[in-house]
Amino acid sequence: MTPTALSDLDVAHRMADAARRAILPHFRSAGLHSDNKDAEGFDPVTVADRAAEEAMRRILTELRPQDSILGEEYGQFDGSSGRTWVLDPIDGTRAFISGTPTWGVLIALSDQNGPFLGVIDQPYIGERFVGTAEDASVTGPMGTSALGVRATQTLGEATLFTTFPEVGTPRERAAFERVATQTRLTRYGMDCYAYALLAAGQCDLVIEAGLQAYDIQAPIAVIQAAGGVVTDWQGNPAHNGGQVVAAATKDLHQAALERLNQ
Repeated sequence: MTPTALSDLDVAHRMADAARRAILPHFRSAGLHSDNKDAEGFDPVTVADRAAEEAMRRILTELRPQDSILGEEYGQFDGSSGRTWVLDPIDGTRAFISGTPTWGVLIALSDQNGPFLGVIDQPYIGERFVGTAEDASVTGPMGTSALGVRATQTLGEATLFTTFPEVGTPRERAAFERVATQTRLTRYGMDCYAYALLAAGQCDLVIEAGLQAYDIQAPIAVIQAAGGVVTDWQGNPAHNGGQVVAAATKDLHQAALERLNQ
């Protein structure tokens, strides 16, 4: 099959497959080493992160050479098509080096309006969540099924996920707490898997801060395809990262915004 005959989703699946092959030999392996990218904190990167992004970039060089690429580990490549593949080879490297399967491979395709294709892949569990204009589905150990958000309307009924207990700055933490104190259940340490579970109807809200474009573009596409809402904390587009709130419904999203901005 020629490169032009492959759909964008076909290309994304090929990249996700390649990333799985690059990553899985390292997960829970003895002696896995991580380097720290943050001199003032802890931002780990492993050989698996780098190998996975290299594998995905090789596929794009072959199959979509005119497209731009933005990746966490190897930065920006400027193409000529007006489209950008946004890659996070392992979102949740802290989870990866801790042996917990909440990390994932994030692949998005975006244009000037934001992401319109997204893949959240969890290689160890074998789950792949896909969101496009035509498809919102998850394939995993139990087969393939449609994605769809829950119908939760109020904070009192909602399950809220985030990754870091501190969320961001002290001010951002305080805003998060104003929402969390009103929800039925709050869970931490979820990484990108939180967004996948929202799209699958297993939780209702994800609130985070300090994100990069490569952290959020794939989740945006998957959640929107499943019927959910993703914006920044002011209700604006969130595809450049920063403060993000993802919600199952418009009413729940509005309720979260109101508490965040009190």
